Amino acid sequence: MMIRKTAAVAALLLLGAASVQVMGQEGGPSPAQQAAARARNEAQTALEANYPKLNVDIKFLELAMPNDTMGETMGVSTNSKGHLFVYTRTENQGIARGGKAAKLFEFDQNYKFVKEWGKNGYGESFAHAVRVDRHDNVWPVDEGSGMIVKFNPQGQHVFWLGRVPEAIDYLEANLEVLKFSRVQQPLPGKPVGRMGAFDRETDIAFDSQDNMFIPDGYGNSRVVKITAKGDWVKAVGTNGSGPNQFSTPHAITSGEGDLIYVADRGNYRIQVYDNDLNFKKSITGIGAPWALCTTMSKPEVIYSGDGTGKVYKIDPQSGKVLGMFITGQDHGSQNTGNLIHSLDCRDEHTVYIGSAAMWDVQKVTIK
Repeated sequence: MMIRKTAAVAALLLLGAASVQVMGQEGGPSPAQQAAARARNEAQTALEANYPKLNVDIKFLELAMPNDTMGETMGVSTNSKGHLFVYTRTENQGIARGGKAAKLFEFDQNYKFVKEWGKNGYGESFAHAVRVDRHDNVWPVDEGSGMIVKFNPQGQHVFWLGRVPEAIDYLEANLEVLKFSRVQQPLPGKPVGRMGAFDRETDIAFDSQDNMFIPDGYGNSRVVKITAKGDWVKAVGTNGSGPNQFSTPHAITSGEGDLIYVADRGNYRIQVYDNDLNFKKSITGIGAPWALCTTMSKPEVIYSGDGTGKVYKIDPQSGKVLGMFITGQDHGSQNTGNLIHSLDCRDEHTVYIGSAAMWDVQKVTIK
């Protein structure tokens, strides 16, 4: 067994070296790709010139935990009491899939530390999102372990979805794919996901019957519907830019009429479905959507965050952008994303931002 493990690691090291060589030869995006990106950016800038600019007050919350340090703030969400939950890439010990970079912290309505949830949980490997449902259950979404865990309001683990193989299982399984004699050949394209398992899922949303909708994600390119009892009933999507295709479905939210809004980040659009995953429409003009949230107040609005720090207020019925604001660009990273990784908005006038790159949470009050 040790020989097999060593061989697996060696195969991946060889693949990595070959990949670096190929990337160096390719030299980045082609001139045509660069021209398309410039044209897209210019068109977006022209649209934004006509968007109303929202008057906002931005506060960087001073969140502190005893004997711990905040890392990348990947997921933020609030419950009915106004408590704030932050799923952060914090920790440096091995648990799931060979490593752990995930902790879930709760803060009260005054942003004082309450507790860590699910300490040393098996599914906490590489944080990506957290959501609180209408029953105040808390759902951390873990990209690294391929798991989504449900905690009841008392902090007890009561339900879980997904699971990927452990690290060494992954290496051994891919020996058949890599094949030492052809390590310089590209790996196969994006797979079509199977039911029962995620491949780096990114978020979760719920309809009025508590069905779950998961964008899946980085490895797969689809949206999955799972019943409240945990039955996987439908999946829609393959990799691409056409109908019912996605390029990194990165966030999701639900709204009136049980409509499901999927942030199709790589395709610069929000795709809208009914709760049986039938396509309804697309919303564009919002850059590359990294994060989404829907207000509980009426009339309902959606906020969409571009990773460069831009937040757009959207009428979900018409898809019209009602206004926008910009945050975080004085902190750098605006060209690479992660200034906005997650959003929470229970009402139209308060938005919480998990900024990831800045290792903090922002509270934005919209005046």
